Amino acid sequence: MKDRAGRRRARRFAIGTAVVVALAGMNGPWLYRFSTEKYHQYKINQPEYKAANGKWEIIEFPEKYRQNTIHAALLRTGKVLMVAGSGNNQDNSDDKQYDTRIWDPVKGTIKKVPTPSDLFCTGHTQLANGNLLIAGGTKRYEKLKGDVTKAGGLMVVHNENPDKPITLPAGTKFTGKENGKTFVSKDPVLVPRAEKVFDPATGAFVRNDPGLGRIYVEAQKSGSAYETGTEDNYRIQGLSGADARNTYGIAQKLALDKKDFQGIRDAFEFDPVAEKYIKVDPMHEARWYPTLTTLGDGKILSVSGLDDIGQLVPGKNEVYDPKTKAWTYTDKVRQFPTYPALFLMQNGKIFYSGANAGYGPDDVGRTPGIWDVETNKFTKVPGMSDADMLETANTVLLPPAQDEKYMVIGGGGVGESKLSSEKTRIADLKADDPKFVDGPSLEKGTRYPQASILPDDSVLVSGGSEDYRGRGDSNILQARLYHPDTNEFEQVADPLVGRNYHSGSILLPDGRLMFFGSDSLYADKANTKPGKFEQRIEIYTPPYLYRDSRPDLSGGPQTIARGGSGTFTSRAASTVKKVRLIRPSASTHVTDVDQRSIALDFTADGDKLTVTVPTGKNLVQSGWYMMFVTDGEGTPSKAEWVRVP
Repeated sequence: MKDRAGRRRARRFAIGTAVVVALAGMNGPWLYRFSTEKYHQYKINQPEYKAANGKWEIIEFPEKYRQNTIHAALLRTGKVLMVAGSGNNQDNSDDKQYDTRIWDPVKGTIKKVPTPSDLFCTGHTQLANGNLLIAGGTKRYEKLKGDVTKAGGLMVVHNENPDKPITLPAGTKFTGKENGKTFVSKDPVLVPRAEKVFDPATGAFVRNDPGLGRIYVEAQKSGSAYETGTEDNYRIQGLSGADARNTYGIAQKLALDKKDFQGIRDAFEFDPVAEKYIKVDPMHEARWYPTLTTLGDGKILSVSGLDDIGQLVPGKNEVYDPKTKAWTYTDKVRQFPTYPALFLMQNGKIFYSGANAGYGPDDVGRTPGIWDVETNKFTKVPGMSDADMLETANTVLLPPAQDEKYMVIGGGGVGESKLSSEKTRIADLKADDPKFVDGPSLEKGTRYPQASILPDDSVLVSGGSEDYRGRGDSNILQARLYHPDTNEFEQVADPLVGRNYHSGSILLPDGRLMFFGSDSLYADKANTKPGKFEQRIEIYTPPYLYRDSRPDLSGGPQTIARGGSGTFTSRAASTVKKVRLIRPSASTHVTDVDQRSIALDFTADGDKLTVTVPTGKNLVQSGWYMMFVTDGEGTPSKAEWVRVP
């Protein structure tokens, strides 16, 4: 097995050399006139080259269907949901123009879908019933210092009444007792009632701890004269009597500083059959850049994000119950940076790789480890190289999922840092003392690499950029297949389109890969030409689809319980070497925690193939999967959709 990559490298060299020699022999001078680009196109379209390296193709939608795709998920219908929301375009946000498309990669059809909220920078995950849960998004775009005209910031509203909560509507005015300046709330806020505190020894009443509500406020008028410099107590206009005595605001400095993005609480299930969004109960916390992770009982954990005033949610995590369509806070608090890479382990705990996609302090919640959500115990996993460059890194659960090995790929420094890492790091969580060890290195420091599991157990690692959001024309047009069995990278065909921030990849049921998005800051090395959002789709056809034949798969049950078996028909049953259940992807911002490939036991008898699903609910989460069979050459079938209840 270890000689495979070497043999294929030699084969690629031989193919290229043979073509050059042949052309030179026909007409030497003509060869030099043959442009580099034309020759490259000639070479990559040769059958031998495609069989060794695969092929990339660009798909451009008709103009009326183009959008700035930020999120994508494979639906159980085989179609791809492509979500833009406002698409990182503030004009769209101001006009409440939100976009979603459904693309059928087989028929090539595209459909516009009404989008109910700004789902730009939302979170998503597959549900057991085949719907996609989508939660969070954008309430307000960031404003850079210099663009902010009205002083503003966080107002903490206190309610000292132990008998009732109080709701303040949007437009409530707060006037400082010391500074005399008035600020106006942008949204309504519910302030819970105060909590009575008693002495545990005597039972005597001690005090009321006020209920607290957080709200974003802005000055009534523009200009630096309305900034404040210190903390002040604020009287709330419009209240009288006991409400006026019990309710007040406290704010620190309210200034013209940069204002971060603000999140929303909205949550929806997307129905892939009806092809529409279904509103469910909103989250308790507004979240922009949250991660949604499926738990073993089918409930969904929602973590991190920027809240409705643009601050990192302070470790208040919550769980969605698909049966009740409602959210419940977890008992304990734990804080992570935004879009943390969180994966369900076979023991029911959560593995955090340390990778994330962007906001939060550089010294809080960034250490890799294993998190017991119920007890809130967190056990560090040591050994991470380039531990200060995990922002914009990718994390993939290496196939098969039973091995419980994770790879963390590339990454960069916190924020808009120029630093990037060429490291890959692998953690074996089944080891007695789990730790990270370095895997094979990338050729370049890489932020935003895509990592896509394939049915033959390889992982395609592609794209990314050396600098933050592709600055300095730093997109990386390279792709490599990682082979977990040999721990080696193998060079394959180079992608045609640069992909960095706001990009992602999806494994399709026919074994191809779809790539979307990319949002470079600049399009030139001097950083003078603004970048343009990449609306083209790119399809990678792996080498295994350029072989003479592929195994077939049909028949069989649509539902197989954990521990249960199902029999399918395949004329190639006797040649099958692997059977894999692959969970459909939900990808954004270098984060796809749904992606996993599970090995199935199987037996062959004539043209019948009987497969058995493992019993573990944390390994095989309830839901829809693509089932692939792969022959001895590593060629996969097309997928059959199977539901695990």
